[in-house]
Amino acid sequence: MYHHFLLIIHLLAATVWIGGHLILATRYLPEAIKTKDLEKLKAFKDKFEPIGMPSLIALVITGILMAYDYDVTITKWFSFSNGIEKVISIKLILFITSLTLAISAQLFIFPKLTSKRYHYVTILIVIVTLIAISMLVLGSLIRLGGI
Repeated sequence: MYHHFLLIIHLLAATVWIGGHLILATRYLPEAIKTKDLEKLKAFKDKFEPIGMPSLIALVITGILMAYDYDVTITKWFSFSNGIEKVISIKLILFITSLTLAISAQLFIFPKLTSKRYHYVTILIVIVTLIAISMLVLGSLIRLGGI
């Protein structure tokens, strides 16, 4: 029952996180590129962060707790010794990549964002969205024993 509760919280948080990135990538980004109005991207980011960041934190916490429930403790992270450990390790690598990209965006991309430099934020948004979708697919493989 505990694992199922964690899974529900994890899925709700993933819905917010992935859904927000899909809306950003498919609705706001194309419009911003077309009109060269990047303020809409900044406005979306500012509105999404108060719900997106707690969702990401919930994803990390529930993900780690569920990994422990599968007996994939920190000592087994990145061991890639069975299907579930492979999925968890790949998801951790993708999370670290997303976190690095988010920090880069906050420190370097958004402060210098101009209509002439929009391609940096475009690449970032597409990559982070694809990572989020990849993590969703990987998570669904846990029920099948991993990869």
